[in-house]
Amino acid sequence: MPRRKVLFVCHNHPKVRPGGAEAYAYELHRALRESSTWEPVFVARSGPPLSRTGRPHPGTYFSPVDGACDEYFAYGDGYDFDWLYQTMRHSKELYTKHFREFLLALEPDVVHFQHTLFLGFDLVREVRNTLPDVPIVYTLHEFLPICHNNGQMIRTADGEPCTHSSPRRCHECFPAISPQTFFLRKRFIQAQLGAVDLFIAPSAFLRERFIEWGLPADKVMLEEYGRATTSEPAPPPSRRRRDRLAFFGQLSPYKGVDVLLEAMRELARARRRPSAPCPRLRVHGANLDFQEHAFQDRFHRLLDETSDCVRLVGEYTHAQLPGLMEAADWVIVPSIWWENSPLVIQEAFMHGKP
Repeated sequence: MPRRKVLFVCHNHPKVRPGGAEAYAYELHRALRESSTWEPVFVARSGPPLSRTGRPHPGTYFSPVDGACDEYFAYGDGYDFDWLYQTMRHSKELYTKHFREFLLALEPDVVHFQHTLFLGFDLVREVRNTLPDVPIVYTLHEFLPICHNNGQMIRTADGEPCTHSSPRRCHECFPAISPQTFFLRKRFIQAQLGAVDLFIAPSAFLRERFIEWGLPADKVMLEEYGRATTSEPAPPPSRRRRDRLAFFGQLSPYKGVDVLLEAMRELARARRRPSAPCPRLRVHGANLDFQEHAFQDRFHRLLDETSDCVRLVGEYTHAQLPGLMEAADWVIVPSIWWENSPLVIQEAFMHGKP
């Protein structure tokens, strides 16, 4: 019996820019390669701003990833992405021509959206129009449909977590955008997501937020992230002082890495004498260059102020993770937003780290 084909759609490929949602989506794709029932195909958006390079040839909108027969880049450079409505401005041929031809050529049995950033919610509607009988699945990795503030549900005025959205509250965060526009934004996004057959929420908290926002409860399934185990947990360290801390994740204000550096600075200052031992922190992460210059300057300043106890390791690959985890005693997750289901927590537990 031939395997059924599932198409995974993601906003980025982890080979281009590391990130949690894309790393999970790609891990799921690779795991299904071993399935006797499913044949996975992975298509990831590429081109600026995530990638420094765009389409390899004029007129080419899809190309294999490193020659793989089941992975494709979908190039969106040249199109104007609308951050408010999460759609392509004046560029509907990207959906109605190029993606439509790709879908008809591939003929998937299921389309699973892992993310639509830089692709647009319109793509969900295009899948329904082109493949009317094919089930559509959508994994909710964060709150981007609900929140214009990068999907973080953080109030722009004071940095406090936001409990719910409304046209009035969203206007308070973005005074230049009218409440009427935020009302239309919600109606537009909900209309596109109305084509989805099943939503997957990796946490109960996130599921509740989306149901309150308007998704039908019977369409939102609670299902934690499944992970591929790569190795046995390392044995507990024999050293008496277990003071090696580690941060894994995006170097962004929402992940709270600056809060952690401030804490390390205070620990160093609280030492009774300069020669007294201080906990050591290794910072593993990437994409600092995507952040605002003010945050980048603040991050580098805090690194300088904590140079005696903090080391910036930088970007890492999934294959390097076991060794990096083994070198740590504790994993710190200092996020300041409503974290959904952080992969780093699962990874820490998988490697036996608190």
